[in-house]
Amino acid sequence: MAAIVKLPSGSWRAQVRRKGKYVTATFLRRKDADEWALATERNIDRGVMPNSPDPKSVRTLASIIDLHIRDHKEVGKPIRRSKTNVLEALRISLGDTRIHDLKRSRLIEFGKTRAKESAGPATLSIDFSFLGTLLTHAAAVHGIEVFPEEVKLARVALSRLGLVGKGIERDRRPSQDELTKLITYFNYKPRQLIPMARIIRFAVATAMRQEEICKFEWTDLDIQKRLVTVRDRKDPRRKDGNNQRVPMLNLTGYDAWEVLLEQRIVTGGIGRVFPHHHKSVGHAFRRACKD
Repeated sequence: MAAIVKLPSGSWRAQVRRKGKYVTATFLRRKDADEWALATERNIDRGVMPNSPDPKSVRTLASIIDLHIRDHKEVGKPIRRSKTNVLEALRISLGDTRIHDLKRSRLIEFGKTRAKESAGPATLSIDFSFLGTLLTHAAAVHGIEVFPEEVKLARVALSRLGLVGKGIERDRRPSQDELTKLITYFNYKPRQLIPMARIIRFAVATAMRQEEICKFEWTDLDIQKRLVTVRDRKDPRRKDGNNQRVPMLNLTGYDAWEVLLEQRIVTGGIGRVFPHHHKSVGHAFRRACKD
């Protein structure tokens, strides 16, 4: 049974799941989506899998995004959360734009609009990086006539205007007085379910990201060597299998091993060491800083 969903942009996304196959495409009209879904189901029933779309049928950026996502799924490399979020944002902003209208002037207009919506230079840089990737992929893999050079020209123009660039680097560490105030603040909040004081001490002791802290499990801990294995650690060059072993040291004024022993009493040494969502940890920390 096909699923037809109306997108925030007003377009229609058709999704077909049949006999273990998954295909999706985006259309401007509901009628086109219904007809495509019916034809796709019939093809799958006949054993014909529509792997390579007709380039003429790919008319909008939303169609290219769907194609890009599907291609990655077919080769066993589904797109990760951060890239998915960027692609969905591009779909909302530019999804209805026809491929031949993705010219320099339209892209510059898109960049200025995003900047007015509070998108910073680093965010816009990521947007244009993915736009270039989408169009290059469509041209290289499917022979679709697109204009990646227009993305480069628009990016240069927006860079000259100061709207595309690197993010602002953080150039200072919290002082010991600030850390002490934060830890004290959380120690005297009885309704705070997340052990923020321990997480702050552990973060300073290990330099681990908050998502890494909230992800590793007790089975990742080598008790004899006092090492924690952080799996698939974030790295721009390696997306999977980048496992690293982090020592539980006491070199910063906070003892990582001592924090783990305290947390073991709470969790019983089962499951995740800090069984909380990393975004909730971030929200609690920012609230405390503001207070």
